[in-house]
Amino acid sequence: MTQFSRRKFILTAGAATAATLLAHGCSTGPTDTATTNNSTATPAVNVNAADAPEVTTAKLGFIALTDSAPLIIAKEKGLFDKYGMTGVEVLKQASWPVTRDNLEIGSQGGGIDGAHILTPMPYFMSLGQTKNKQPLPMYILARLNTNGQAISIANSYKEFKVGLDSKGLKDAFAKAKAAGKSDLKAAITFPGGTHDLWMRYWLAAGGIVPDQDVSVVPIPPPQMVANMKTGNMESFCVGEPWNAQLVNQGQGYTALVTGELWKDHPEKALAMRSDWVDKHPKAAKAILMAVQEAQQWCENMANKDEMCQILSQAKWFKVPATDIIERAKGNIDYGDGRPVVQNSPLLMKFWADNASYPYKSHDLWFLTENIRWGNIPADTNIKELVDKVNREDLWKEAATSLGVPAAQIPPSSSRGIETFFDGVKFDPDKPDVYLKSLAIKKM
Repeated sequence: MTQFSRRKFILTAGAATAATLLAHGCSTGPTDTATTNNSTATPAVNVNAADAPEVTTAKLGFIALTDSAPLIIAKEKGLFDKYGMTGVEVLKQASWPVTRDNLEIGSQGGGIDGAHILTPMPYFMSLGQTKNKQPLPMYILARLNTNGQAISIANSYKEFKVGLDSKGLKDAFAKAKAAGKSDLKAAITFPGGTHDLWMRYWLAAGGIVPDQDVSVVPIPPPQMVANMKTGNMESFCVGEPWNAQLVNQGQGYTALVTGELWKDHPEKALAMRSDWVDKHPKAAKAILMAVQEAQQWCENMANKDEMCQILSQAKWFKVPATDIIERAKGNIDYGDGRPVVQNSPLLMKFWADNASYPYKSHDLWFLTENIRWGNIPADTNIKELVDKVNREDLWKEAATSLGVPAAQIPPSSSRGIETFFDGVKFDPDKPDVYLKSLAIKKM
């Protein structure tokens, strides 16, 4: 962690509490139609005796971010029940480190079995980056979403008109330091996580050296806006609804949504302890089917209002639905005078364009970037590691049983060569070439 005082940061009430808020399943129905909270699911409607899950209980964690919606909707709509997992609990976590630690404990020790999680975290845990410094083998079962994050900037930097190009911040930071503000901070949610990588990529693309020109510091998502209000940070990268809330409260503006940085980029994942999945393969498949069906439901624009009303409830996010809904629909108010974007194709996707599929090529990028920034050893065999952690085979098995059309099941582990906003390309077959091409790196 860079040098700064965590005591300077505001701790939002209750943020340090690993609350366990239980959602009660209450409805079911076809995945492409809106359903009400008063209808009921028929337990195990699609499960015959041969496929019945070995257990009916599991504890899944989530952080208050819009991309946790598939887990919450699967619970609220009775989809876990529908596939025989009648005792699934979806439990709020205080931060990503708490999520990691509770996964390490496991449900038998009072923790959790799986979680809505930053995609790189299961890899860190599998490599031994845990509280006890021991490897905890993990599986990634699905991608929960693509797009849907943003980088926001304090109002004090509006005059520099920083957007997708971060170069203007270099002069801004120099000016702030000259005025006596030496401890400049760009906040992210977890070192080496997706938000950290978006922030670092964006800064470096503009010639700004992370940890040198500006400190990159981890802060739990619900604390971002409060810290921006009091001037404790210059910028942050986080998922929604916190960027929209910042704009709605007039405390800052959105420089870019991350889909502008990399169109349809991968984001959160559904991950579970590998020992739990190996012991309960049918239960894991049932959880996957429920989440996949929930992702289809969340994708439907007709369901967005209801989805956001559910997420806004105190037991889930405890934020106004108005802070969630517009960006969930692809309507982006940047908050700096730019015209409001309507129906952006860069909205958070849960199912469309293979958003749910855990491409191995994407995980290779996350690991390559973490080598770039010194978070994992440069000699890590990343392809071997991805093959151990990424269980796209289980995703396909669940999707087939769910009746997902063959055209919606990718035939390849790779989405191919990816192109970023600055023209840099990542070829998953040649990660070393990509890494060598980057001018700013910490490795």
